[in-house]
Amino acid sequence: MGAVGTNFDDPRFTAIGLFMEAYTGLTNRFAAQFEQHRLSPVEFEVLMRLARSPNNRLRMTDLAGQTSLSTSGVTRVVDRMDREGLIRREACASDRRSSYAVITPAGIQRLEEILPGHLDLMQRWFIGQLSPQQLDQLMESLRLIRDAVNPCATAGTDESLPGPAAPTR
Repeated sequence: MGAVGTNFDDPRFTAIGLFMEAYTGLTNRFAAQFEQHRLSPVEFEVLMRLARSPNNRLRMTDLAGQTSLSTSGVTRVVDRMDREGLIRREACASDRRSSYAVITPAGIQRLEEILPGHLDLMQRWFIGQLSPQQLDQLMESLRLIRDAVNPCATAGTDESLPGPAAPTR
């Protein structure tokens, strides 16, 4: 017991601590590989979100909702990646205030260079650590938590549309 009666052995601390330690360990392994390909983790995330979205594009606001970036942060990242030729901006025909981020062929090529090594890392340090049943259960649990804490995470994707089961992201 702590001085004020806090139970520092509360299993909730252990649960979130284990999650954060696993996340940090994975992101550190991934970041080293991204660096070899001259991309930051957030740039990789932006490219993957766009590549996996309908027509390889998302509204800027939806891209911000799906990533760890603020609206102004996503603007800065998109502008930088646009200058590098990895993505481009397109005006929205129906709303002049909105614009889309669209992955370019150069962005797809950069992903194709990164993905074999990234998939190997994911398999070795994440997927391969779990049985298929454990992985299914973990993914279901992560979706529940994600939908509760980040309801915008699927904005602009097929998963955000009502109707039959949408592809998983």
